[in-house]
Amino acid sequence: MAGKNFSYFLIDDIPNGRVKCTFANWTGVAYRIPRIDLDKCKDRPDLQQSGVYFLFGTDESTDESVVYVGQADVRKNGNGLLGRLIEHKNNSEKDYWTEAVVFTTKDKDNWLGATEISWLESYFCTLAKNAKRYLIKNSNEPSPGKPTEEKISDLEEFAKHSTVVMGVLNHRVFEPIVIHKTDETPADSIGNEPLMLEIVLGGKDTKNSIDVKGYETSDGFVLLKGGKIKIEVAASARDKIKKLRTELADKYDKDGVLLETILLKSPNEAANFATGYPVNALITWKTTDGKTLKEHESSEVSAQ
Repeated sequence: MAGKNFSYFLIDDIPNGRVKCTFANWTGVAYRIPRIDLDKCKDRPDLQQSGVYFLFGTDESTDESVVYVGQADVRKNGNGLLGRLIEHKNNSEKDYWTEAVVFTTKDKDNWLGATEISWLESYFCTLAKNAKRYLIKNSNEPSPGKPTEEKISDLEEFAKHSTVVMGVLNHRVFEPIVIHKTDETPADSIGNEPLMLEIVLGGKDTKNSIDVKGYETSDGFVLLKGGKIKIEVAASARDKIKKLRTELADKYDKDGVLLETILLKSPNEAANFATGYPVNALITWKTTDGKTLKEHESSEVSAQ
């Protein structure tokens, strides 16, 4: 079985402190730096170099995970990545972030020049937007510049290792929420098809009918694009569901049809979101052959 030789070094000898990450035969190096530990990094020469960085945090109003993707070049005063991060720390408009992840190179002759870091910033920003896991805080679309095709090949290899490191650091910012083998058949990252579940209620009552499909993943519960949720939200609905309906109002049209696939935290949250009133997800969700989720889970236990 193929594997990779990966180094995960706890700089401060604590799990939630600074971390340095490298791969064998990779020219890159990555750091995870808690915001409160930036001042401890002044003795790190590779953080004076150019590179790309990510600021991770949470939106206070929505509790949504957010990320800012940036680049830092070496300036005349010698400041590079660390200097740029300190500027962000001192910027009151960017007080949402609690942790930075940076990528640069191991060698002193850092080959990540202005063209290279512009391409990487644009590449990573696009990748994060397409994954739709985090709210992207970049106000402008980064320009990829015009590196040569030979340089792009090197940058793609650098980015490939960087995305693996990001996953190891538990930031799944580049991983799409839903992976499909085809448009109709969802699958996980190793090709296993999940159990498809549905809620069909209300018949021909267009306004209050419900016809949604979805399935569980390791991230939560996926509601598929094209399903129809109930438009009206009952007064008895949980406050959390009412808030979700408001926050995700742009994800469905005036008839309640989902305009895109969305991820919710659990089958229960998804069922309550779709129906607009309190329900028991184990009974409300059914398999395509008519079994409730509870019946399906009971039959699986009996079969073991």
